[in-house]
Amino acid sequence: RTDIGPTEKVQLVKARTGQGIYKKNLLQIEKGCRLTGLKDSKYLIASHIKPWADSDDFEKLDGNNGLLLSPHYDKLFDKGLISFEDNGDILISPRINKEVIHLWDIDLNLNVGQFNSQQIEYLNFHRLKIYKQ
Repeated sequence: RTDIGPTEKVQLVKARTGQGIYKKNLLQIEKGCRLTGLKDSKYLIASHIKPWADSDDFEKLDGNNGLLLSPHYDKLFDKGLISFEDNGDILISPRINKEVIHLWDIDLNLNVGQFNSQQIEYLNFHRLKIYKQ
């Protein structure tokens, strides 16, 4: 097209249908960010434990495949810089920038509480495939 200026572009977007359903399902399991204690879901990310791209249709909408996370923790979790043991102990990747640990006041001994059996299965995937040891 010749009518599109240099500062504009046409973009094809592949939408993630079901995101609202997923968050609703997640809110039935998780009540807030386990790391910060924030409970207001307007400020939290519905973060997949097993990433969307790796999940089948059921897993994409399964509330057990998620955590409500404050945005900065969501970023660390998605990048594999933090994860969790089955018992809730936080795992900190040796690849994380130490300044992030210091400035975000990340408790290296934090336990975020028990996960249910389905969450544990998803966390196992996260630790094996996403978490950077």
